[in-house]
Amino acid sequence: MQILFVAAILLYMLSTAAYCAYLFLQHERLQQAGGALLTAGFVCQTAGLGWAFAASGHVPVNNLHETLSVAAWTLVAAFLALRAKFKLKILGVYTAPLAVFVLLAATQFPREPLQPENLLKGVWLTTHILATFLGDAAFVLAAGVGMLYLIQERNIKAKTRDFFFKRLPSLDLLDTTGYACIVTGFTLLTIGLITGMIYAKIIWGRFWQWDAKEVWSAVTWIFYAVLLHERLAVGWRGRRAAIMAIVGLGVLLFTFLGVNFLLSGHHGQFTQW
Repeated sequence: MQILFVAAILLYMLSTAAYCAYLFLQHERLQQAGGALLTAGFVCQTAGLGWAFAASGHVPVNNLHETLSVAAWTLVAAFLALRAKFKLKILGVYTAPLAVFVLLAATQFPREPLQPENLLKGVWLTTHILATFLGDAAFVLAAGVGMLYLIQERNIKAKTRDFFFKRLPSLDLLDTTGYACIVTGFTLLTIGLITGMIYAKIIWGRFWQWDAKEVWSAVTWIFYAVLLHERLAVGWRGRRAAIMAIVGLGVLLFTFLGVNFLLSGHHGQFTQW
């Protein structure tokens, strides 16, 4: 299994190099190579995670090493789906190095998992974990798209034709893609919260524990719910939506990691190291 993890890192690194070369040279074959390498790394990582799932009977999120590994995997999965839908090739320049960074960070923490517990097993928990991680990945991509939007908007307003102007897509495509990411992320996060509450009811007898992670997950959900409402009801589009997507990334990161490090709760075991 470890060799698959290492292979995934190497393939993601090569994908990063290809995408960066594509950014500068704009050769279509470089973009295609970046996508192929990223897909190959994703296949390797999927095989490794599948092996771990089969061996333990649950999603491998026993410690910080495994949690970060799954986070990188869902990020790449979300990007591959997004690329297939919107053909936003340039976003690979953001996704591939981020996946490398997350996996390299994972290597800094012990790989030995905690002793598997019955609490980690069950279809409701599996759905909760996968839906939440995939939803978070969609929000991370929304923030990346928001950054690209702000760069391109600045170029257009300044009436410049600099390095990025010719390499970034239209503002309409970026805005549409960012909106799709947020809708997808919000839907998946909602599923994750619902299944998490059902699982909590089965295990602890209550839907809501007022655990720190639960509270901040609700805060994250409300943040993106407000963002979607304002877009639909008030017309928050373009620059404002892009900025809010980037702000949302900060809220998301605190919920994902900060809560576990700074506050106590029963989700803390997923980031032990």
